[in-house]
Amino acid sequence: MNPFESDFAALPQLAEQVSRWCSTFQQTLPTRAVACLDAPPPPSQALPEHGVGAARAFAAFQHDVAPFLSASCGPRYLGFVTGGSTPAALLADWLVAATDQNVAGAGDSISSDIELQALAWLRQLLDLPEDFAGIVTTGATASNLLGALCARQFAGLRQGRDIVRDGFGHAEIAVFAATPHASMLKALGFAGLGRHAVHTIACLPGSEAMDVTALALALALNRAPGKIVIASAGTVTGTDFDDLSAVSALCRQHQAWLHVDGAFGLFARLSPSRHDWTLGVELADSITCDGHKWLNVPYDCGLFFTRHPQILQQSCSVAAPYLDIGPGLPAFMDRGIENSRRFRALPLWMSLLAYGRQGYAQLVEDNCSQALALAQWIAQSADYELLAPCRLNVVVFRPRAPGQEVKSCLQRINQSGQVFMTPGQWQGREAIRAAFSNWRTTQDDVRQVCALLETCVPFPGAVDSE
Repeated sequence: MNPFESDFAALPQLAEQVSRWCSTFQQTLPTRAVACLDAPPPPSQALPEHGVGAARAFAAFQHDVAPFLSASCGPRYLGFVTGGSTPAALLADWLVAATDQNVAGAGDSISSDIELQALAWLRQLLDLPEDFAGIVTTGATASNLLGALCARQFAGLRQGRDIVRDGFGHAEIAVFAATPHASMLKALGFAGLGRHAVHTIACLPGSEAMDVTALALALALNRAPGKIVIASAGTVTGTDFDDLSAVSALCRQHQAWLHVDGAFGLFARLSPSRHDWTLGVELADSITCDGHKWLNVPYDCGLFFTRHPQILQQSCSVAAPYLDIGPGLPAFMDRGIENSRRFRALPLWMSLLAYGRQGYAQLVEDNCSQALALAQWIAQSADYELLAPCRLNVVVFRPRAPGQEVKSCLQRINQSGQVFMTPGQWQGREAIRAAFSNWRTTQDDVRQVCALLETCVPFPGAVDSE
């Protein structure tokens, strides 16, 4: 019996051991150190000539890897915008690995239908028109890249140029944005539009939101026949929202493609008091959002929607005889970056089915309430300064006393093991940023964070570099 067969014969016992470890890990997340800042490298060893088998490999994981993992899926990981995994999504992700479907094209399983149904449910969840076609991607970076590729193709066609087929040639394309996310700039570089070629539009005073008057002037003055506007539904620090109705009207006037980056802010549509912040997004040409943020499905899961599936198809389609499996459902390999695609829609499908609109609406409201509670505590603190009003799920603050360094304060906070936050910047000032997006977080976690912050005020020392 070869080693593959031996491990397969032992699979029931091995699966039970791994399942028990995973359950214990999940149950102990509230008490685990939230971040492992000083993880050692794995033991130095050469690739074994003869493998040790799955049981000993799992034992090595438990000894060499598991103790140094972060609790990023736990309730007090407030860095970036990192959701946890709902129980249904976690179970679904196990099923994804067990069934190992390649959702490249339709024809050999139900997996493409499940992705289409999950996308339809997401349109309903987010109150988007039915004519938006979509695809599940690896994350917002991949979704933003699809937006850039579609916008590039649209701008080229405006000039009689098929850029996907023939290259840029003499096509002229201008990109306009106020506060684009770093992943959007990365995508513009990938698409050949240039990270530093963006026409920067002024923001409204004290905000990261686009000044629509400045955009109108910039579009009117620019003579490029191809125009792309990048708008934000929830900026990364201030969680500010562009006036998408006004921006979309300008884009129609100037025949510009409108791409909206709503990686996490788009889910504000689930909150009745915040729904109108995204009015006009239904008029966008393309939209990015993330499943592994506020939908709390495992990494990696992003979402891309567009009102122009034919342009998406032009931008991504691939022709090869062995891939021609006949008509039917859309071949997702022709709507995305990868030809080989993991069945990452299944955790979305199961989690949406398990918790429905009300479950996710409650998650958004809870996280916003938790962020507001932290912001209110900071605003009343003698030791910290709240830098921006808390409107959604992100809190931006810094030590109040002169000469107290943000970096050392953040380091003290994270080294406690009780919470993890990330650095930020607001209006040119260094800041600490806490983002709430996990279904497991409670007001008790907020109180624990506030108690920790009381002990982490830095002593006067190095002057902050501002």
